[in-house]
Amino acid sequence: MPAINEGRMGLNSDGEKGDTRRGRETGTLGKLMALVDHVALADGPMRFTDILSLSDQPRGTLHRQLSHLVEEGLLEVDRDGRYRLGIRLLNLASRSWARNEFRAVAEPHLRHLQELTGETVHLGVLRGSEVIYLDKVEGRQSVRMYSQIGNASPAYCTGVGKAALSALDDLDLAGRIAALEFRAYTAHTHRNAARLLADIVEIRVRGYAFDREEHESGICCVAAPIRADDGGMLAGVSVTGPAYRVTSQKLQQWAPLVVAAADSIMTDMRNRLGPKR
Repeated sequence: MPAINEGRMGLNSDGEKGDTRRGRETGTLGKLMALVDHVALADGPMRFTDILSLSDQPRGTLHRQLSHLVEEGLLEVDRDGRYRLGIRLLNLASRSWARNEFRAVAEPHLRHLQELTGETVHLGVLRGSEVIYLDKVEGRQSVRMYSQIGNASPAYCTGVGKAALSALDDLDLAGRIAALEFRAYTAHTHRNAARLLADIVEIRVRGYAFDREEHESGICCVAAPIRADDGGMLAGVSVTGPAYRVTSQKLQQWAPLVVAAADSIMTDMRNRLGPKR
């Protein structure tokens, strides 16, 4: 049987070795992910009996669970009945790694943009109808705001989100907007699809987006879209600051700087993350 990495084991309250994943294995998803863990942490492909010896599932249940994972591409089974990680899982891991690399590619451009403007700079990626913040460079005068690395915000009322939405094709954009539930975070938040679409039309024409206190009262920003050549990732970069200090005139002045930063990030993405010849 392939050796199993004991790094996933912890100590229970009695000081004995125990499986730290046990709490999350009680649900269906937890049980499936535990099977993926077994295969991923093994030194080589695993036979059904190997996995059975590590699982507390009945033989029939385990067989069905493994079949589901194979059907979904998360595991593969060879002609000898041995299981290994599937292509779909490897693709997901590759995309996640690319996004980490994306953050590293973008970082110097974010810092340069912060030096030029003195205000907080954000990098976010579009996921569904939300934008996930991947990086944040604080301004010279720190301002309390919702955005933190890893946080999600609605795309329809944030600068980074609207910039990324503007880079979608019309069909994809229509589908995402149709699924939105508009919430009025402030008096300036878009409350319906018509207003959002009108805003996105303007964003596409000028090449950058504004958030004029749409998500948080007293917070404004200007943002530009970032798009991978294969369309697999849509993101945005922004400069954000308090409304009392960041006037509409300043946002207009910063717009070319933000667009230039986005363009530079896309160029570096092509050079460093694109296909190697």
